[in-house]
Amino acid sequence: MRDDLNAIPVFVTVVESGNFASAAAILHVTRSAVGKTIARLEARLGVALFQRTTRRQLLTEEGEQFYLQCREALERIREAEETLQRGKDEVQGRLRVSLPVLFGQRCVAPLLFRLSQRYPLLKLELHYSDRQVNLLEEGFDLAVRIGSTADTGSLRARALGEHGMVLCAAAEYLRQQPAPQTIAGLNEHRTLGYLHNGQLQKWQLYDPQQGEVRFSPQTWLIQDDFAAIAAAVQQGMGIARLPDWLVAQALADGTLQQVLAPSAQVRFAIHAVWPEGPWLPQKRGRRSMPCGKGYLLPQHRLAQREITAIYGGGGFPTACKLPARFTP
Repeated sequence: MRDDLNAIPVFVTVVESGNFASAAAILHVTRSAVGKTIARLEARLGVALFQRTTRRQLLTEEGEQFYLQCREALERIREAEETLQRGKDEVQGRLRVSLPVLFGQRCVAPLLFRLSQRYPLLKLELHYSDRQVNLLEEGFDLAVRIGSTADTGSLRARALGEHGMVLCAAAEYLRQQPAPQTIAGLNEHRTLGYLHNGQLQKWQLYDPQQGEVRFSPQTWLIQDDFAAIAAAVQQGMGIARLPDWLVAQALADGTLQQVLAPSAQVRFAIHAVWPEGPWLPQKRGRRSMPCGKGYLLPQHRLAQREITAIYGGGGFPTACKLPARFTP
């Protein structure tokens, strides 16, 4: 059957080139090979496709009908191949992503929006939660997580970078209350606490003599939202420990000032995690999102070189750029 099908493009080439010799040159075979292929095709069909003369081959009525149908069939095959090839390079389908609330909204979502604009067939479904979702049970394709991945179980993980926490206060506050010089000196200041999952979070700090320490601030204002804490700090309410990407602009323009900079050296990894195995259905295309292909997040500095090809080197929005130590 395969040999029979191989005869079809030979037949079409003979018709369109005008004779066996021209077809042989186009196909890079001998004139004799072309003649034998056409003869076998005619024998199988039981009809003469050409009226042969000394100079050229003319189509019979049956040959003309057969040619029109073969040309249409070959055109459809070419179109099918082109469609399939385009499908390999297109990102398409629905991508369900779980993101940390603030980091996801401020830093990750703008990149995914840009990706969606570049690939109109990609549909995004973004869920913002600081809860660690179960990707398999809840039907997520991908999650971005900050911190340890020790409990990822059957999930695959790819390190995207890291971010740190900074101790900072408003410039006006520090004019009234001189900045502390030691970790213990924080007890002499008003501090703002972060409540996560119902628990007041201790501050992970670094002491040159003791190494990493967990400090319990004497908080007089507690909130469960980093953005709200940042707003309170900018109003001179005290000292807080905040993500560096959240306050980078305020630190740069002098609205906020960092305190105890050497003590805030503890950093946290950022990972993309996804289910083990072929992680996205074929319908999403072979260039669909991941991590295995190096597509998810750019700098911060997060995997910048790998992501530049997709995002054009744009990286995180200005507010999310960090003086991070991560080197791709």
